Formats: sequence, structure tokens, C-alpha cells
Amino acid sequence: MNVLAVVVVIGIVAITLGLTSFAARRNRSTDDHYIAGRRVSGWQNGLALAGDQLSAASFLGITGAVALSGFEGMYLALGIPVAYLLVLLVIAEPLRNLGRFTLADAVGARFDGRLLRGVLAVASLILSVVYMLIQFVGAGLLAQLLLGLDFTVAVLLIGALMTVYTFLGGMVGTTYIQVFKAVLLLATVLVMLGIVMSRTGWNPVGPMIEAERRFGGEVVVPRHDDTTAGLNNLSLNLGVALGIMGLPHVMIRFLTVRDARAARHSAQFAMWLFALFFLTLPVFGYAALNEVGRERILADNPGGNLAAARLAEIIGGNLLFAIVVGVVMATILAVLAGLSIASSGAVAHDLYNVAMREGKVSRRRQFVVGRVAGVAISVVAILLALGARSLNVAFLANVAFAIAASTTMPVLLLTIYWRGFNRVGATWGLVGGLVVSLGLVLIGPDVLGEDHLFPLSVPALVSVPAGFLCAWLGSLVGRNRPAARGIPYDDLVARAFPRRRSTGDSEEVMA
Repeated sequence: MNVLAVVVVIGIVAITLGLTSFAARRNRSTDDHYIAGRRVSGWQNGLALAGDQLSAASFLGITGAVALSGFEGMYLALGIPVAYLLVLLVIAEPLRNLGRFTLADAVGARFDGRLLRGVLAVASLILSVVYMLIQFVGAGLLAQLLLGLDFTVAVLLIGALMTVYTFLGGMVGTTYIQVFKAVLLLATVLVMLGIVMSRTGWNPVGPMIEAERRFGGEVVVPRHDDTTAGLNNLSLNLGVALGIMGLPHVMIRFLTVRDARAARHSAQFAMWLFALFFLTLPVFGYAALNEVGRERILADNPGGNLAAARLAEIIGGNLLFAIVVGVVMATILAVLAGLSIASSGAVAHDLYNVAMREGKVSRRRQFVVGRVAGVAISVVAILLALGARSLNVAFLANVAFAIAASTTMPVLLLTIYWRGFNRVGATWGLVGGLVVSLGLVLIGPDVLGEDHLFPLSVPALVSVPAGFLCAWLGSLVGRNRPAARGIPYDDLVARAFPRRRSTGDSEEVMA
């Protein structure tokens, strides 16, 4: 047992519980619980968005991937800054203006229909469970290293803490925690970067140069002799760049801000934070390869998920190791709380209220159902995590991105930007994208190994076009059905892009 690390973790958890207790006094209604009463400012939401994405999958997974696979692992760090540029330009404002509690509300603003809302809820649940699985795996591995606890016990303890955060603080408390841990993580990363650079002559590419000297040029250059690997990297980055716009727990962040201008500012602020953060991860990956060594990294975890923590221990001693473990644990807890809220909202608001009860459920009843659903969803994610401890968490995250990019993202974009889109197309796009993306993962190399039927680990290169194709074909089938057209498209545009004329801010309605 690392006593100092345990003390740091307990201290950080105590602070987050204090923030949750403070937030509980403001978590009095359904609006507060799911969207923080729309009281979050632009910079606060930017930090909270950063908190959602600066996660265990990013910090642990990408560092480990670079350490084990060299330049190939750097591809994992490219997509998210690009994704938030797209969010800023394409989705932040209309989503804020159309949504209420969930991502499905934005689609529901144009199309009614219980089947569509139910399919949207199921897609959101699958995405949330996959992402929760990622966080539970990272938390269990760290707690196992830190305390010597059984992996199962560690995951159960994390799940219990997540439940407390969600029940007491709701989205208000989750936002406070995300802001706190984002600042803490960024500060820790900067300290680690300074120490690493001081050991390599203050050269930010010093670890890469050292890795090339010790392990050969193949660790610092991309591979060009493997067509499958190249296509997989392309597919990976396509999934990340487009998948962010379909992740429910990320997109509902834009429903918590005061207005559309704050939504745009929060996306812009988060984008710069991501650029800073993800530029440091390849530095840490090569530093871990040099300082920790591939054998030790693999011995700790086959997926390389503990490389960042081991690097901190070597370059900064027990204190920095303890801080890194504590910050990552806080990161995981905060992300899990946001995922729980997003998934429980999909069950209570979309599936139970709209799809099953035709919108006749009271706000109070939705609130109760959502809390029960949050616990049930967490149990499912925990059970799945127990069998996935050896997988790299960055890979799992990119599978989630690919599924989102193939399902909810095409439907959301076409709802806002295509006049000819209709409810049949939305339903076909969701079902088709989900079947293709999940099916290709199940027959891919990470599930079937050498007996795989599909060569790519991340299916976005095929599944994203398939999702759009299914949506287009469904819209052709439903174009002669008046009931499938939804509200007039011009009415939707007027709501999604309202005219604004004020000092320093002039916006025009889309044509």
C-alpha cells in the first residue's frame, strides 16, 4: 500500500464530496439535476467539457499506447482538438437552442414519434455504457496498483462513490467537480511536462530523440508498409473527429449554458485546452518508454494503461505519483457521474416518458425513474468492466467514438441541416449505423483475433458512411409520408438559429 497516495486520493475525494454536498442545495428540480438549471457560464462549461474529455482514456490510454507502439499511438491524440473545432462551427449553437434535457430532444424538436425516441434512447444507453466501462477499467487498475485491492472490489467502490455524486449533486455537482478536476489535471500535466523537459535539456521533443537513439527509428516514424494499419489509423481519427458530436454525455453539456453565445464560447475555450493537453501526451509516452521501459509497462498492464503513473513515480518520486493517481481517480469519478446523468436522462425522459408513456409522466416521476435507472446502468457497466481489464482504454474509447459517429451524429446533423430529412430516415440511420458499427467491432480483430472477418479495429471508415447511407435511403422511403416530415423545416431553422442583433454579436438565420 502506498500510504501517501492513499492520503492524496482520500483528500481529493473529500474535496469532491464537499463540492457535491454544496451543489445538493441547488439540485432541487429536474432541470437542476439534468442540465444544472441552465446557469453554467461559458468558461465554466469549457472547463467542464475539458473535464469530460481529459479522462482516463486520454491520459492513461494514449500515454500507454505511445509507449508501447511508438508513433502509431500518437494518432490517438489527433482527433479530439479537431472534433471540438467541428463542434464549435457546426453543432454548439443549434443544439443549445433545440435541446432540453437530452440529445434526443434536439431531434425530437423536428420529429415526433415514440419509436424514434426509443431508438435514440437505446443508442444513447449503449454509448454511455461503453464509455462507463472505460472509466471503470481505468479506475480499477489504478486502485489495484495503489492499494493492492482486488480489481472487482476496486470497481465496486468507484461505483458506490459515483452513485453518491449523481444522487446528491446531479449536473450541478458534476459541473463543479469537472471544473475542479480539469484545473487540477492541467496543473499536474504541466508540472510533469516541466520535469520531463528538464531531464532532456528543455527540449520538448527530447524524449522522442532519446527513444530513437535507444530503440531505433521505427518508434518515431509512421509505418507505411502496412495498408491495414494505415486504414485503421484513418478510421480511428474519422471516428474521433465526428464521434464527439454524437456522444450524449458531452453534447448535453451545451444544454447547461445560459444561451447560444455561451455555448460557442465554451466550445472554443475547451478546444484550446485540448490542444494544450493532447500535445503533451506523446511526450509522456516516449518518456515512459525511456524511463520505465516496455517490459515494466507490460508487466503492470498488457494495455499499457499504467505507464503514466509509473513515469510520474520515476521522475517525481512518491509525491508526484500520489498526485497523479489522485487526479486520475478524480477524473474518472467526475466522468462517470456525467455519464450516469446522461444515460439515466435517456431512460427516464426519452424511453420511459416519451416512448413508453407518450409524454404523460410528471417531472417528479421522471426524476425518480432516472435515479433508479442510473444505478441499473452502472451495474451493467461494472459487470462488463470485469471482463475488459486487459484492453487498452484508449482503444475502447475510440470504439465508442466510432459508434457515436455512425448513429447519433448523422441523425443530429441531418435533422438540423437537411430539408429533405424525415422521421423514417432518422430511424433507419440510427438502427443501420448501430448494427453496422457494433457488428464490425464484433467480427473485428480485437474480438475474434486472428480469425477476424473485418480487418479494422475501429470501424468508422465503413460504419460512418453506412449510417449516412441508411439515413438517406430511409428518407427516400419516407418522403411521401406526410406524418414523417415533422415540423416545417423553416420553423426548425428559425428556432435553431434565431436572429440576434446586439452590440458585438450579429447572427443571421441559415438559408
